[in-house]
Amino acid sequence: MLPVERVERIRQILLTKKNVKISELSSRLNVSEMTVHRDIKPLIEDGFVIKTFGGVSLATSTKVEHHESNNCIYCHRPILEKTAYKLILKNQRTETACCAHCGLLRHEQLGEEVAQAICYDFLRQTTISVSLAYFVMDTSLNIGCCQPQVLSFEWEEHANQFVKGFGGTVYPFQDAVVVLQEKMKHSNNSCHT
Repeated sequence: MLPVERVERIRQILLTKKNVKISELSSRLNVSEMTVHRDIKPLIEDGFVIKTFGGVSLATSTKVEHHESNNCIYCHRPILEKTAYKLILKNQRTETACCAHCGLLRHEQLGEEVAQAICYDFLRQTTISVSLAYFVMDTSLNIGCCQPQVLSFEWEEHANQFVKGFGGTVYPFQDAVVVLQEKMKHSNNSCHT
């Protein structure tokens, strides 16, 4: 397959999946990860994709209006960059939540209005696509944010290793939203208990 054909195939994959890991593209295209990096470079430069750690996500637009507050869109606590959860909306606005807990709840509220969401891997502090992330709840480690606490991980293996040391349960994105909503029903919908 020629480079131009691979770029078009990557474009089609991203239009379908919205987020994809470099390793998956490498496997699907039967080329090295370095070749994939070269192939996505023009897509990044054109603003078609956004580079995330270990992958790429379909860009919604190059012009995005940001939510200006330094406080969480959901609970109004101050936002710390290392725990932030960013929602990029189809109307070209972004909203930022203070943590995965508030981000998941706001994400569910907004539903189809969300074009993309990113957060930070708890261990590595790299940007990850929320739809590909794993979330840990009910851990004994308290980072001093909203309750029930939710920690995000890029790799399921890392989340499971974290749980071995600090307890908790690992959930993929869709399951995490459902479980968090159930937990909130039992806590009078308060983030601050």
